[in-house]
Amino acid sequence: MKNRQWLLERRPQGMISAADFRWVESEVPAPAEGEVLVKNLWLSCDPTQRGWIAGDTYLPAVKLGAVVRSFAVGQVVESRDAKFVKGQLVQGLFGWQDYACVKAGTESAPGRVPEGVPIETAMSALGLTGQTAYFGLLEVGRPQPGETVVVSGAAGATGSVVGQIAKIKGCRAIGIAGGADKCQKLVSEYGFDAAIDYKSEDVGKRLRELCPKGIDVFFDNVGGEILDAALARLARRGRVVLCGAIARYNDSAPAPGPKNYVNLVVQRGRMEGFIILDFMPRAAEAVAALAGWLNDGKIKDAVDVQHGLENAPATLLRLFKGENRGKQLLQIADAQ
Repeated sequence: MKNRQWLLERRPQGMISAADFRWVESEVPAPAEGEVLVKNLWLSCDPTQRGWIAGDTYLPAVKLGAVVRSFAVGQVVESRDAKFVKGQLVQGLFGWQDYACVKAGTESAPGRVPEGVPIETAMSALGLTGQTAYFGLLEVGRPQPGETVVVSGAAGATGSVVGQIAKIKGCRAIGIAGGADKCQKLVSEYGFDAAIDYKSEDVGKRLRELCPKGIDVFFDNVGGEILDAALARLARRGRVVLCGAIARYNDSAPAPGPKNYVNLVVQRGRMEGFIILDFMPRAAEAVAALAGWLNDGKIKDAVDVQHGLENAPATLLRLFKGENRGKQLLQIADAQ
């Protein structure tokens, strides 16, 4: 058996490209004492991976020549850890490769996949993206019934769940997305009260129309001009939740800061970033709530599945081109 791998060839400059990665084939590793050999089945493609390969963030940068870091779900092939058995489904930072030797207490430590849950759901609405929406909105944004919640990147994996949770909590939900089809889906399928197409509409003007009393909570996945437009429309005591800035990840030079940040002072607002890893001790709380809402039909999950390990770079690029519809996943093998 061969272990196909994508290694980091160079730090990306501007938009990521296939030349940033190198395809190699090596022998399948043998697990040492305390390790588990996992065969990867599904890979998660997330905007944060752009940061991981570019430099140090909340995690150390992926080293040049190392396997590209990514979240994955796989199946135990061989175990030298008594907590895991052959055939068990596990999840963790296993990377862009067919096989990974992983160990508890390390960055790539394996965790169990909830039993009876489809892998796609475990990696989307019940996974890190769903948990990000849950804690980001409820713990950082703290919406109250009747408030207006605006979400950028609303058709993505995290943004779509944010809007649906906002509705569950009795708020108005307005999404910002790119393209008429995405905006229509936000309203007709996810239950948003309105959607703004940033590709064809004046975002600032539409926010003034749709939020006459201002924005109480702005959940930002995009940054850039969209963030600036929301800051200009912030309500008194408004909160800005900084989850991501996909519009800026591939900039070749640092972008200027938002022009309208002074409105935080005028409106006595708050702008706060967060990392989902900080909430991992409470993951079970989020999963229980999200699972209940899924079962009750209050949340709809959406996944975009591509296939083949050889397509990993192209699949990641889909996020930055706005081609994905929901959580971007890459299936590379079937469970045995």
